[in-house]
Amino acid sequence: MTAAARLREAEPISPRQVPHNIEVEQALLGAILINNDALDRVSDFLEPVHFYDPLHQRIYEVARQLIRVGKIADPRTLKSFLNEEQRVGEITIAEYLSRLAYEAATIINAQDYGRTIYDLALRRSLITIGEDMVNVAYDAPVDMTPRHQIEEAERSLFELAEKGRGATGFQGFGDALKTAIDMAAAAYERNGHLSGIATGLDDMDRLMGGLQSSDLIILAGRPGMGKTALATNIAYNVARAWRGEQQGDGTMKTIDGGIVGFFSLEMSSEQLATRIIAEQAAVPSSKIRRGDIHEEEFDKIVVAAQEMQKMPLYIDQTGGISIGQLMARARRLKRQRGLDFLVIDYLQLIQGSSKRSSDSRVQEITEITTNLKALAKELNVPVLALSQLSRQVEARDDKRPQLSDLRESGSIEQDADVVIFVFREEYYLKNKKPKEGTEEFFKWQAEMEGVAGRAEVIVGKQRHGPTGTIDLAFEADVTRFSSLAHEERLPVRYD
Repeated sequence: MTAAARLREAEPISPRQVPHNIEVEQALLGAILINNDALDRVSDFLEPVHFYDPLHQRIYEVARQLIRVGKIADPRTLKSFLNEEQRVGEITIAEYLSRLAYEAATIINAQDYGRTIYDLALRRSLITIGEDMVNVAYDAPVDMTPRHQIEEAERSLFELAEKGRGATGFQGFGDALKTAIDMAAAAYERNGHLSGIATGLDDMDRLMGGLQSSDLIILAGRPGMGKTALATNIAYNVARAWRGEQQGDGTMKTIDGGIVGFFSLEMSSEQLATRIIAEQAAVPSSKIRRGDIHEEEFDKIVVAAQEMQKMPLYIDQTGGISIGQLMARARRLKRQRGLDFLVIDYLQLIQGSSKRSSDSRVQEITEITTNLKALAKELNVPVLALSQLSRQVEARDDKRPQLSDLRESGSIEQDADVVIFVFREEYYLKNKKPKEGTEEFFKWQAEMEGVAGRAEVIVGKQRHGPTGTIDLAFEADVTRFSSLAHEERLPVRYD
């Protein structure tokens, strides 16, 4: 043995502290106490057990319970749920809570502090698992084979890896059957007898059965086809039809229609509102922007605006949002106001995580669509995401889109439950106008009359239903879609 080794052996071994950070725990709790919105930034992954200090565990749990039932969590409301006679050093619980709030970090840092606490808790759990492995390996019972020890260690590590993911795990088939029966009963009682949320467009609802919970629906088309117009039409129809019923616990249960969240990544909320007003008041948005309207049109706008104010339609106009931010804001809307239907305009404007920023765009889109599908399942709502199509559509004679036309199509097509295309022959045909008076002009004019004011909604993929094409009416000046009048559904005419 070397002299250095003998010297190290002679030195007293000081016990190592398990990983923890009391100051970070105090900073996060203080941030929650002064601004309860800070909880939204950490609640999806941080549990009371992740705090090192038992008192901090209790404070976080009580604060979380108060906020979840819609109450304020601050030093005054919390102290009555804690042991007021307990002392923290030389101060009382009430004084400690006040100090936490006084020395709080800003809400901006809440998620980073939450992640630090979570990571330290994982490290402590890894240490515990490692110590158990060592102890069992030294003193294993005779009937416990090394293979069994490895399996136990793997099980413990797997359980640790699964924590904080928000997964529900396996459920009994009986539970799944009950959910299916409840869905069928709700469809029977709902207007239109649809299993999903009605879009307000009868032919679409007949083919799709409405917008189904937990579905990722991709709405795609080339520029000028009316993707945003169709999305806003559907969002408006869903929000306008909303009816809620108050439950015994004070929460609202949606009976019909739905509460809508709309991520408008391209247009501002004012532009989107102007477009929806134009659609519903039947006044062109160009006239609204110029102020070129007469008194009767202004009255229509006022009536449409008053109706829209009462609707549960919430718009987030943040541009360049990341997929992580989008998911957090959707969860927050679900908790604070409720959420039945989510619209994202549009997919290619979402940013991936910073980890993916150096990867290819295809990998980034894969991450985004995977997370959107996971969000639809987690929140149990249909998610409608708009998507651009590649330019290869323009090179074909028949410009009706196909699944292969989706940009970065591999992941979008794979993750989507439903893929819908919007196509308007009129858009392409009007740019081919020949010289007036020629034979080609009269032929073109006849073709234009056949497609004017019409749009095709092509369901190119549907996991739980048929595909097909739906013809809709489209009013270009007010960008409004509506159901076409079918001859067989018109009242009987008596000549």
